[in-house]
Amino acid sequence: MKPTESIMECKSKTIEFVAFCFEQYKRRHHLDTDQVMELFEKYDVFSYLQEGYEPLHTQDAAYLMEDIEEFIRNRQEKK
Repeated sequence: MKPTESIMECKSKTIEFVAFCFEQYKRRHHLDTDQVMELFEKYDVFSYLQEGYEPLHTQDAAYLMEDIEEFIRNRQEKK
């Protein structure tokens, strides 16, 4: 396998993971796409999920939602 193929595969998995978290959060909080987008952008959740992909992608959906909620709460407290 070429090195670029493995990088592309890794990026694809990360994108799928972030999309999964986005959809799960949307359902859990009964929000629409725009609301979650605004929230995730405001508190930099997308970067958090991308940078934390390795340890986070092994967790179940409930853990991920609690982790994202805690991350957002911590960001809100700093403002």
